[in-house]
Amino acid sequence: MARHPIFSLFSANSFSEIFSRFFTWLHKWWISIRPFSLPASTMPVVFGTVLAVVYGEATFQPLLFVMAIAAMVILHGASNLLSDIHDYRRGLDTVATPVSGGVVRGLITVGQSRRAAILLFVAGSLMGVFLAWLTGWMLMLVGLVGLMVGVFYTTGSRISLKYNALGDLAVFMNFGVLGALGAWFVQTGSLSWIPVLWSVPMATLVIAILHANNWRDIHSDTRGNIITVASLLGDKKSLRYYGVLIYGPFLMVLGLILVPWLLVPGFPAMPFTFLITLLALPLTVRLWKIATKRKDPVHPMDFVTLDGSTARLNLVFGGLCTAALLFHLAIENLL
Repeated sequence: MARHPIFSLFSANSFSEIFSRFFTWLHKWWISIRPFSLPASTMPVVFGTVLAVVYGEATFQPLLFVMAIAAMVILHGASNLLSDIHDYRRGLDTVATPVSGGVVRGLITVGQSRRAAILLFVAGSLMGVFLAWLTGWMLMLVGLVGLMVGVFYTTGSRISLKYNALGDLAVFMNFGVLGALGAWFVQTGSLSWIPVLWSVPMATLVIAILHANNWRDIHSDTRGNIITVASLLGDKKSLRYYGVLIYGPFLMVLGLILVPWLLVPGFPAMPFTFLITLLALPLTVRLWKIATKRKDPVHPMDFVTLDGSTARLNLVFGGLCTAALLFHLAIENLL
């Protein structure tokens, strides 16, 4: 008896083809949202959540945490897709690199990227509204500021933050201060200065990621009439700025440990367990050497991929900050 054609869909070959197409589709979109950059936005959420439990006396709400992480990833991905479109259209991204997006690689079209960005912005915004409904409407204010920064980070208009030397401030806010503050609010239902101040060292490293990218692209940005902090500083001063951005967080941690303890009684000082962040210094020194040898690199792609390498430093540093909170909690419970 002849088999009905529909049964061919369930044959081994058909299933193999379906899975192959699905993973091909998933892979190209995963590359398009620039996954290497996602720790920059998710780490402040993790840190702010743990901080809320340890210092905000909040009861950990895992579902709210997962929703907050998901919303941040979705919105960050949308912003990356939008940025990819405008960088490509302005002729800034013409050659694919290990950290470039899907449009310049030819994986997706400009139209596909735009539709996906809109869809993700809507999905992330709706998730944020739902979180605000569950936790408190003050979260809407934090989320609205973050959404506006994400939307106007790169646009086709003159108000683009990235193209007018405001990109550093934008990522500092979205992937540092606002991320940690929003995560704190989701768990505690209140606002506080603690997540704002304590997230500054991590937020500084997020600026370093963007600066490494803009530093590499100084010549193409200048040709495209794009103004970034790196293009304003030039190569030599950009090196100094990068040094401040990657070494500064360690000094900030020391300041947040010592200054409140010595000069501001009553304001929570970072616990001494945050000295564990010094374990990230060897990686920092390695990145500094890559930066200083940018014109004569040991490996040809060292400076090209410095932004991705700096993103790894941000992940390590943020992970150590979170571990410091957990160690402090463990010590407090033992005493």
